[in-house]
Amino acid sequence: MPNLTRLQSQRAATGSARLGLGVPGYAHPLVAPVEWAELTRPGTPLHWAVLNVSGGSPGGPGSRPDPHCLEAVGRLRNAGIRVLGHLDTAHGSRPFGERISEAHRYLDWYRVDGFLLDRCPAERDALPEMRRTADTLRALCEDAHLVFGHGTHPHPGYAETADQLVTFSGTWHDYRWSQVAEWTADYPPERFCHLVHGVPRTHLEEALRIARWQGAGTIYFTDRADRPRHRNGHINPFEALPGYWDEIVSRIGPGISE
Repeated sequence: MPNLTRLQSQRAATGSARLGLGVPGYAHPLVAPVEWAELTRPGTPLHWAVLNVSGGSPGGPGSRPDPHCLEAVGRLRNAGIRVLGHLDTAHGSRPFGERISEAHRYLDWYRVDGFLLDRCPAERDALPEMRRTADTLRALCEDAHLVFGHGTHPHPGYAETADQLVTFSGTWHDYRWSQVAEWTADYPPERFCHLVHGVPRTHLEEALRIARWQGAGTIYFTDRADRPRHRNGHINPFEALPGYWDEIVSRIGPGISE
């Protein structure tokens, strides 16, 4: 890799930054009451949590306000936790108007603090349309926190458009052998997020080391795996708590030396 020494030195300089959790979307509060309750536990190093009322993909805010989601969001807001609405871009194929209409409903009903733009395109050609989307969302919500869910390293121009980029989303097997794009060294860790499923408890510390070395400031690791449902679709591994939730909270929580 070109300029590897430069990249490594910058990673070393930022490797002590404190990690925090970004929850990409638990199941509905009726299905996952423990998960939602855990988010307000004092001392949980939480950067944001995503609300996906409809669940699955494309998901969204639903057709009317959901009282159970309103209650869950209210508890998070009272605890000072940033809540993001889930907007599916379908890799750039969803019409602009659909995205903005859903954003309006999230803001009107749930007073979200920003948005996770899931399945965000990563190519340079799609950048103008994503800039248009980001500018419109910020016009609707001036302080909106925007997370682009690429799941891979996008064109560097996206870093100038979103507050955070999800530069990895996938399995532990792929994460162990992943490489960071060199251009990310020009930005602080709080600009990047990694979402990894299928991480065994015995490899949790290794996963945390990879995240720090690659310069991610926000993470979500789980031992749950993406697997087919009985009839159709897949079970989202991020919908429930990992088996080692208490351990990961204690490892990166306040007062824990990095």
